[in-house]
Amino acid sequence: MREYIGKNTIELTVNGEARSVSVWPSDILLDVLRNELGLTGAKPGCKNGDCGACTVIMDGLPVKSCLVLAVEAVGHSVLTVEGLKNTALQNAFVEHSAFQCGYCTSGFLMAAHALYLNHKDADELTVEEWLQSNICRCTSYSEIREALRCVFCEEKLK
Repeated sequence: MREYIGKNTIELTVNGEARSVSVWPSDILLDVLRNELGLTGAKPGCKNGDCGACTVIMDGLPVKSCLVLAVEAVGHSVLTVEGLKNTALQNAFVEHSAFQCGYCTSGFLMAAHALYLNHKDADELTVEEWLQSNICRCTSYSEIREALRCVFCEEKLK
């Protein structure tokens, strides 16, 4: 592992694009995505890993970007909600009103997208386990589950 002292220019791969950014060793990925790269889909919620509003996908797995240092993302592929465009998952969230205030929606979308990437045949228990990493204060859980059921059922029909 490389040692970072002072401000450094690092290269991050975000949404399939190489991006150079100047960071301090203590800068968290969430803040760099939002403040330096203008990708504001990941939301600051608790900033201690409890709520999931800041969830992004790193190398195919969901991570809470408030718990990852930006320098730890060097050499990894980061996908933010901005990288999901017109996916069946997003459409299902809209069709099933799987959001209320919308603050947690990007985190749920990213957790659900990672679930879909890793478990296309997920059963109800697997879906429940993966969704436990995110919190919705408006309690849209049943709509979120219904949107995911729709996506997973359609995949099984293909």
